[in-house]
Amino acid sequence: MIGLDDVRAAAARLAGVAVRTPLLRSSALDERTGGEMFLKAENLQRAGAFKIRGAFNKVSAMSPEERRAGVAAYSSGNHAQAVALAAQLHGIPAVILMPEDAPASKVAATRGYGAEVVPFDRYTEDRAALGAALAADRGLVLVPPYDDPLVMAGQGTTGLEIARDEPALDVLMAPVGGGGLIAGSGTAAKALLPGVRVVGVEPEGADDTKRSLEAGERVALQSYPRTIADGLQIDRPGRLTFEVNRTVIDQIVLVSDEEIIEAMRFLFEQVKLVVEPSGAVCVAALLAGKLDVRDARVAAILSGGNIDIERFRRLVGDAAGE
Repeated sequence: MIGLDDVRAAAARLAGVAVRTPLLRSSALDERTGGEMFLKAENLQRAGAFKIRGAFNKVSAMSPEERRAGVAAYSSGNHAQAVALAAQLHGIPAVILMPEDAPASKVAATRGYGAEVVPFDRYTEDRAALGAALAADRGLVLVPPYDDPLVMAGQGTTGLEIARDEPALDVLMAPVGGGGLIAGSGTAAKALLPGVRVVGVEPEGADDTKRSLEAGERVALQSYPRTIADGLQIDRPGRLTFEVNRTVIDQIVLVSDEEIIEAMRFLFEQVKLVVEPSGAVCVAALLAGKLDVRDARVAAILSGGNIDIERFRRLVGDAAGE
């Protein structure tokens, strides 16, 4: 469905737009895990998360007529901001469906890029159906958050950069929500790094991809997942992403909300990074020993850093007993 050439084409479109984020080191994390850890700091990306890669690639590949019509999207926050920014950079309108309980900072940032925000209830309404209806009613082009080859290829430039910066890698770790980031990055990594293992990390309450891979088909959770990792609150994998991920993912591990908070605190204190809950899940898995990485060279994607100071203080402060 997507290949290395698609990811390379996306990288060409993103040149001068997406930040080539660094692979950071942490001696404290190396000591805790017994391996060599490399942190892909997508929290330093434009709009605060990796999502600009897929959104901009999709919008850039549209025809002039499609772009003039404008774009629609649905998202809990990071994809919303990315589509809004991609639309702003192309000078076109954007309408974004966002959950009523989406973090206020993400809603404000999306509006700040010039998009119209339409709220919905993520626990009772089908966001994909609402998004399709909104796009059809207003004559807009829908930019899916993950279930699209161009979006996956754009997200894959994260893995492409990792492979180029650290060619002697044993493990690539990525958060898993809808599956676009790990699908694209895993595709690039497996093409360029023979023998690399691709490991996904999901919150314990949102383990739809793990269940689906074990079942050999897409499985929907019985209720909408509740976790502090709002960017990973997905009740079933994407149709297209699942077909890619069943070939590129070697293992899925799960982390609790408490482990995610501990990782956020560790990254703040030891690496001097502010990372949102969804972005901290790979480090949560490493700190909790969910993966044996002794003597291994591991790249973990910190997928985003969009969290307001009050929520960060509340989560990390509560973890510290403050």
